[in-house]
Amino acid sequence: MTRTGDSMFHDGHRELQDRFDGRRLADALEKHRRLPELRPEDVAFIEEAEFFFLATAHGGSVDCSFKGGPPGFVRVTAPTELEWTDLDGNSMYRSLGNILRTPRVGLLFIRFGDDPKRLRVNGTCDLEETPTPAGPKLKVRLQADEIFRNCPRYIPDLAKQAGSPFLAGTDGVGERPEWKSFEDLRDTLPENDPHRNE
Repeated sequence: MTRTGDSMFHDGHRELQDRFDGRRLADALEKHRRLPELRPEDVAFIEEAEFFFLATAHGGSVDCSFKGGPPGFVRVTAPTELEWTDLDGNSMYRSLGNILRTPRVGLLFIRFGDDPKRLRVNGTCDLEETPTPAGPKLKVRLQADEIFRNCPRYIPDLAKQAGSPFLAGTDGVGERPEWKSFEDLRDTLPENDPHRNE
């Protein structure tokens, strides 16, 4: 799979975007929502996070892992760099072993509740052994090259134990998310999007 230029899309992405009339919207999202660096609100979101999901791969081995800790366990150390120290686990080292062989990773930060939020941070990692009071641990340092906000519309309201109002109903249509009305995106929606003409 090959990428064109500095785009975050490869030919597999493009094939499906073209098949389902999504290229205009994908290009607009990349242009207007992909960030060159973490903004102050992104730094606060990451450093307040008590967990994130980490995707890694090597050869045919893929892994998605939950990483948790107290707020601040992930630190933003530069506008495109963050780090965390791996906590006690089950000694399988599935994520870190993949990173050791293939350092490309994807992180997904999610906030539940009344003000849901999602942020994707993709990039390249390196591992550094660091001393801690409990003995040596591995510090993971990520250099981000893809930072982009994601619409939080499908995040459930766990406090109310309710599903997202944006999930499709019996008619196959959910509530319209706010971003579909943004001036820089609304005219790029696929032809078959149920909210296109609203």
